[in-house]
Amino acid sequence: MKKRGAGILLHITSLPSKYGIGDLGPAAYRFADFLRDTRQTYWQILPVNPTTRISGDSPYAGTSAFAGNPLLISPELLVEDGWLEPSDLQDYPDLPEDRVDFQAVIDQKNRLLSQAYRRFKPKEAPHDYEQFCDRHAGWLNDYTLFVTFKEHFDQKAWAEWPVEIRDRHYDAVQSLHSELDDRVGYHKFVQYLFFTQWERLRNYCHDNGVQVVGDIPYYVQYDSADVWTNPDLFKLNDQKRPEFVAGVPPDYFSETGQLWGNPVYRWETMQSNRYQWWIQRIRQNFRLTDLVRVDHFRGFLAYWEVSASEETAEHGRWVKTPARDFFNVILKYYPNLPIIAEDLGVITPEVRELIADLELPGMKILQFAFDDHLPQNPYAPHNHVRNCVLYTGTHDNNTMRGWYEQEADDATRQRISDYLGKQILAEDIHRDFVKMAMRSVASTVIIPMQDILGLGGDCRMNRPATGQGNWAWRLRPGQINEGVRDDLQHMTGLYGRN
Repeated sequence: MKKRGAGILLHITSLPSKYGIGDLGPAAYRFADFLRDTRQTYWQILPVNPTTRISGDSPYAGTSAFAGNPLLISPELLVEDGWLEPSDLQDYPDLPEDRVDFQAVIDQKNRLLSQAYRRFKPKEAPHDYEQFCDRHAGWLNDYTLFVTFKEHFDQKAWAEWPVEIRDRHYDAVQSLHSELDDRVGYHKFVQYLFFTQWERLRNYCHDNGVQVVGDIPYYVQYDSADVWTNPDLFKLNDQKRPEFVAGVPPDYFSETGQLWGNPVYRWETMQSNRYQWWIQRIRQNFRLTDLVRVDHFRGFLAYWEVSASEETAEHGRWVKTPARDFFNVILKYYPNLPIIAEDLGVITPEVRELIADLELPGMKILQFAFDDHLPQNPYAPHNHVRNCVLYTGTHDNNTMRGWYEQEADDATRQRISDYLGKQILAEDIHRDFVKMAMRSVASTVIIPMQDILGLGGDCRMNRPATGQGNWAWRLRPGQINEGVRDDLQHMTGLYGRN
């Protein structure tokens, strides 16, 4: 990312599709064509791990740090590959084009995937299926047991399963596995479909000069295959429940801090086995993407832990990690570490020093630039550094137009007007900020698709601290017209980012 380049932030679920959610099918290939034609280098997405309804369908709250989300599997490609017949898609209901109705999509995708599995079972398994199962056995076997057992135990959290299954007693697990072997096979087949479709799309992106930027959440969910499989890596009690949970302390934005609830790591245990779980996790992400943004990067140096009995994040403590040792090990596997460090918010000098020593690009957000400390604000364009990734906003921000109309006060609007030397119109704010980003010294600029289109606040992806109604926005068919295409191509070339 040291060469000037540009890209678009658009999650897979936000693509157009006849099937209620964006997927890895034809619209994804058309979007890759759009990126190629407009001289974009990067397609940034959110995590693609399996999501759950109980976690608000958040891609940052997956049931596995390794598995792929079955909802992203394309029905059209299943027909193309012979796993479904065209008639199987005829009864698919009409679902909203502009939003994801997650429950309706889950019901329909499960129906289609079950039909595909019924066609798969009588056949001799394709050679690449066996290769897939062997290559991914390190996580696939445990993940498919986890989701199968959750089905069997009525979706209860794994700590509520019978003790011998909760604690992974070998004989008990093998006995239940034998009883539920067909469902385990189903979930393996679904993962095979996901990774087959994903690899095909990624290769197409590469063939068209587009690199895929992924996203790794620092923490994992408690009710996940990762924690059930590796309880010794997390601070759990004798009942396998969290002793401490993650969050951030009180700050300007919250008097009581943020209590995220994720189990925290036992870094001393991870250090003793030379961080094998993290190495496997990073390797898996680089099988999927070319670069990754690491969310909450500061957690690698120190994290805020709170007793699981607390109701807020006020009464916690900072716990240091063996950060230098960890990255020395990781660098042996990845000498040119292709990571974007999410370094937003209050970041200590030690974290800044680590990021600088690793020569990782940090993040800059233009929406944060125009406060009353504008001259010194590190997010303001005149203070940008070359080695960073610049965004107008992220998935957690309002759209540019939504922010300007709903959140920016009169003083902020005036500072923007003064900075740009012109009167600002709300309907033009997205183009003004995209231009501002494109001409920055920052080596890489990534713009959310909503800001390319100038969409309002009703099209934002996520509202932090709200548990429901997020992650649902979708790009409508035809929304990317020739004018949008030509304008983006022109700006990308004009500012030397092609």
